[in-house]
Amino acid sequence: MRVLIVEDEPYLADAIRAGLRRATIAADVVHDGAAALDAVAAGGYDVVVLDRDLPVVHGDEVCARLAAGHPELRVLMLTAARTLRDRVAGFELGADDYLAKPFEFAELVARLRALERRIAPARPPVAESHGVRLDPFRREVYRDGRLVRLTPKEFAVLHVLMNAAGGVLSAETLLEKAWDANADPFTNTIRVTISNLRKRLGEPWVIRTVPGAGYRFGD
Repeated sequence: MRVLIVEDEPYLADAIRAGLRRATIAADVVHDGAAALDAVAAGGYDVVVLDRDLPVVHGDEVCARLAAGHPELRVLMLTAARTLRDRVAGFELGADDYLAKPFEFAELVARLRALERRIAPARPPVAESHGVRLDPFRREVYRDGRLVRLTPKEFAVLHVLMNAAGGVLSAETLLEKAWDANADPFTNTIRVTISNLRKRLGEPWVIRTVPGAGYRFGD
């Protein structure tokens, strides 16, 4: 999952981004409504965490425009307004969820995970295939009952591959989904990460290289 954080308070925005990265969620930050619309237009995001009181273009207008032009995108409105009337207004603008400040970070992550499950066709929270069991909430991976310890990026790449249900994903797609906008598409990061994943998961290999196309999970 890749998240765009739209928050005009730099300290809060950076804190949210750092926390999401620790939760193996790729995240980028912009600080005003116009920049948010530009970033979404460039593509690649699954969820927008949207502050309501934004400069340049107000968060309400951003939300309405995203709902109208990007129905596949999920919007979590993050705001200091706490009344029922405010929450209802946010949903009427097209928000998928609403979280009032201050909030517990664990709740934000849980809500984002819930939105992620609504992006694609329904699938079980725990991914299990070819002897590999991945629990995104506990951030645990098992291979044939053996606990496999992964780095956050290794976990994120494996999660994306397993969610593809056997589909082939290019290195660029893996970078887009498991890293952030600062990732260099010309590095060998994906190749190294895939190699390390194979070693940690053990034989027989469950991550296949498809020459000229990318990688897939499964036979």
